[in-house]
Amino acid sequence: MTHWRRTHTCGELRSDAVGTTVTLNGWIENHRHHGALLFVDLRDRYGITQVVFQEDHDAELFERARRLGQEDVIAIRGQVGLREKANPDRATGEIEVLVRGAEVLNESAPPPFEVLDTVEANEELRMRYRYLDLRRRPMQEALVKRGRFTTAVRNYLAEQRFVDVETPILTKSTPEGARDYLVPSRVNPGKFYALPQSPQIFKQLMMVAGLDRYYQIARCFRDEDLRADRQPEFTQIDMEMSFVEEEDVYAVVEGMMARAFREAFDVEVVTPFPRMDYAEAVGRYGNDKPDIRFGLELKDVSDIARESAFAVFRGAVEAGGIVKGICVEGGAEGFSRKDIEKDLGAVVAAQGAKGLAWAKVGPEGLAGSIAKFFEGEAGSALCEAMGAKSGDLLLFVADRKSVVHKALADLRLNLGDRLGLRPKGTFQFAWVTSFPLFEWNEDKQRWDSSHHPFTAPHDWNADLEGDPGSVRSRAYDLVMNGWELGSGSIRIHRPDVQQRVFRFLGIGEEEQEAKFGFLLDAFRFGAPPHGGIALGLDRLITLAVGAASIRDVIAFPKTTSATDLMCEAPSPVADEQLAELSIRSTAAREPN
Repeated sequence: MTHWRRTHTCGELRSDAVGTTVTLNGWIENHRHHGALLFVDLRDRYGITQVVFQEDHDAELFERARRLGQEDVIAIRGQVGLREKANPDRATGEIEVLVRGAEVLNESAPPPFEVLDTVEANEELRMRYRYLDLRRRPMQEALVKRGRFTTAVRNYLAEQRFVDVETPILTKSTPEGARDYLVPSRVNPGKFYALPQSPQIFKQLMMVAGLDRYYQIARCFRDEDLRADRQPEFTQIDMEMSFVEEEDVYAVVEGMMARAFREAFDVEVVTPFPRMDYAEAVGRYGNDKPDIRFGLELKDVSDIARESAFAVFRGAVEAGGIVKGICVEGGAEGFSRKDIEKDLGAVVAAQGAKGLAWAKVGPEGLAGSIAKFFEGEAGSALCEAMGAKSGDLLLFVADRKSVVHKALADLRLNLGDRLGLRPKGTFQFAWVTSFPLFEWNEDKQRWDSSHHPFTAPHDWNADLEGDPGSVRSRAYDLVMNGWELGSGSIRIHRPDVQQRVFRFLGIGEEEQEAKFGFLLDAFRFGAPPHGGIALGLDRLITLAVGAASIRDVIAFPKTTSATDLMCEAPSPVADEQLAELSIRSTAAREPN
């Protein structure tokens, strides 16, 4: 072949192209030998086309084709024909290309694992050869959908008069909850930049500047212990608006989600999203990120427990705790004693609960671990409080309020999975509002910001010292299917309130000036009321495409130990480089 550039992609040809001569480029996914015929599946990111080499047409070309290997990059020219037996599972399944010329554009070494939709290689091997892993269709489809989603977001926000502004990557280290990644300055020895944990301060400064509506698809960095849904570098949809209140932010975000889900995933999102305050969310679902696609809501039976003959229930309430339960409709038949005490008991035990009390509701009353304590009227009162009827299963946890809520929140989700109440491909958004402004840090024995220190209180004149735990904030979270997608708030725009919050958090005048002096100065020059939100793009796409981990929707992710197995980063650097930065490492050198 003297001209190898493709005329069509490998996912494009249909029966209306029969008889035409085409040129295709791609990777060999597999080949099948059938005597004088060699069938090759040629793949690119658009699809697969079957191409056929015929020995009786060109013996030399056929012999060369026999030596082709998996993942070789080739160009073929040939005539489109109808397949003898169509493949209904493939978009190009009606046709094949009879090869009349071929050229090997690049040979491939034997791949360390087969590049198939369902990969059998372990994740470490896939991460080491990430560029091969990315050839797999599920990975490519996830990245394509991610791209469509961000394009829809950009188009929608542009129509809403938002301005796309890039904020600094090299910035100042400020406390925002996690550790900063520090970058030494060569030209300022002994001084360091920090990579941004978020563009929070800069986007507020843009509101002071009068930009009015800002957004950014922002890269952020946090040096924290990792989990399956965390990465040291991540992407968020960041936005801020001036002269707004909560409902203005909700309206923009809801419109953006409806548009982006429609264009990227062909999913219609119902708006407006339900709203509930923090106390209601925790009370009904056990946490502040409820999956509201199904019921199984928590019921408080502390009043009944206080008067009951069951010492465990009574003792928990007398100690200042609570008793709550879940009614599983029709669960009496579906769950055995072993299911309840071993499997479901392990779920609540993982959250610190001392045990799982249970009873099955029958025509004659209750049966189960607590049945003897709730006979007659006591049992009837318990069933009435739980909304239970014959055939239902009742599950209870008695403990401190925080333990009860955590344990039952996890149990509720576990039951939802077991009962098929959380199907993939269904999405239910909700807003959770009015979070506490502060939360008590047991480890450090101090009050911390529930979100961040720039969140406005409901009452600008609230007494922060009197009862800090009761002060409500103007913070809100967007949740979906039991996951937090993002957090936002109406911000503090008054310097006096911002300084008061800093002081309460133990940030003194000198530290305020050193770390946030430029922000406080800006507030003194006419800062408008403003608010915004940041949405985690990686997690959002993971949930939308049904991926197992956020690593499956990021092109080149890190492992759970924050390493890049492909590039072998992080890695040692030469002493000369450290000397240029006025740095000496105290870490032990790895043996050569």
